[in-house]
Amino acid sequence: MNGARRLATLCGVGALLLWSTLAVLATTTGPIPPFQLTAVTFAAGGALGLAVHGARGGRAGLRRALIQPPRAWAVGVGGLFGYHVLYFAALRRAPAAEAGLFNYLWPLLLVLGAALAPGERLRPGHVLGALLGFSGVGLLLGGPALDTLDATRLTGDALALAGAFVWAAYSLASRRFGDVPTESVSAFSLATGLLALAVHLALEAPCWPADAGQWAALTALALGPAGVSFLLWDRGMKAGDLPLLAALAYGTPVASTALLVAAGRTEPSAHLLGACALIVFGAVVAGRAGRPGRSPQSSGSSTRA
Repeated sequence: MNGARRLATLCGVGALLLWSTLAVLATTTGPIPPFQLTAVTFAAGGALGLAVHGARGGRAGLRRALIQPPRAWAVGVGGLFGYHVLYFAALRRAPAAEAGLFNYLWPLLLVLGAALAPGERLRPGHVLGALLGFSGVGLLLGGPALDTLDATRLTGDALALAGAFVWAAYSLASRRFGDVPTESVSAFSLATGLLALAVHLALEAPCWPADAGQWAALTALALGPAGVSFLLWDRGMKAGDLPLLAALAYGTPVASTALLVAAGRTEPSAHLLGACALIVFGAVVAGRAGRPGRSPQSSGSSTRA
């Protein structure tokens, strides 16, 4: 793995680490409705990103972020907004753990789709690592109970699964739109926030943080999991080791659960430790499959948008 590819892969890992803080931060913001939370964090994160790009590059920096082909806007906003709409709708209909299980099919879909990415080759170790990781996620979440299924719950499961496909497709499309600059993700995030605001105004009653701790958590969400994380992930998808990042994505629910345990939001258990072992082992297997001398040396550059 060359230096540029390694750096891009580390950017992707940084995004995964930031996403692992999502649950503990979101549960600290208070009873803010989901679309309001999405609107505030994405709009703030996107606006801050554009401000930074403008400060660094002036008008040229802003044009670089804003002036993109319609297809790039469709993929960027469609991926960010579409995924979150589907996931939030799933949480309204299916149990959270069950919806999460279906949602975390996206890394496996990403690993399998990586075979179609320019300059990549899917190896047996990548597939085995992804399957081990998904088995760990299933154990971590406890698995869905099949004795109380109804139409509403099945709809929620289907929405969560659709969200998994949307995020995997968005991540793979980011690879194919290699000439679209990462700065444009800030513009896509701002547009996502505005769309979420429209949905919030139509469906939800507003509710704001009640104290300084909740405001701090909301700010951290806007800066991290709903802000710089998408810039890092875009860089990782465009130039990093895609199959390895997909397998490492299974570490996100592990780190998230560990933070919830540390914060006293959930209790440790034997099945939790077993799940972590499976996920870590899967990541090691995938990592060995992509180590230098065995993985393709590609730049990650791809089709013009």
